[in-house]
Amino acid sequence: MSVIPLVFTSGWASGINAYAVVLLLGVFGATGVSDEVPAALQRTDVLIVAGVLFLCEVVADKIPYVDSVWDTAHTVIRPVAGAVIAALLAGESGSLPELAAGAIGGSTALMSHLVKAGTRMAVNTSPEPFSNIGMSIAEDLGVAGVVTFAIFNPVAAAIIAAVLLVLGIVIMIFLASRIRRFLRRRAQRREEKRLAGAEGPWPPG
Repeated sequence: MSVIPLVFTSGWASGINAYAVVLLLGVFGATGVSDEVPAALQRTDVLIVAGVLFLCEVVADKIPYVDSVWDTAHTVIRPVAGAVIAALLAGESGSLPELAAGAIGGSTALMSHLVKAGTRMAVNTSPEPFSNIGMSIAEDLGVAGVVTFAIFNPVAAAIIAAVLLVLGIVIMIFLASRIRRFLRRRAQRREEKRLAGAEGPWPPG
């Protein structure tokens, strides 16, 4: 059962930035830093695709409202990635059934994704863009730090990931009113666009 901490940590990190997790684990495995990384994550084509998508996320994640659109598009992608990564890790170690590992990784990724998406909605109610940039940088550094730490001390890293997940849930509860405000604004914009499209262009005078 020793792979469970790494599975949990990779799931938490995947919910924030799945491409960074694939890229980090793949590099650690390809360079020989860790023997626990599955060969599938070390493939050159996988690393190239993960690197390109990671760069796309780095940019999109720092632009107000674009980050929330990106999060919405990844509501399925991140949990699935967390489940796949967890299943691969379990299959490599042979100490945990792949189905159970996938359930742990996928559910943890979903929870951390919801925390990230909700927090970003709250941040987007602020008129300035610097809070988005600060949040994105903090998330990127957090994922990189915790995943790297998990390679050398998976139990301690899993504890840190669990604490961060709980703190994120608590913070999101406190930010619930701002999240609702963001959702109202987005619904209002959609309604305005719909009405503008329904009215059509003005007839020639």
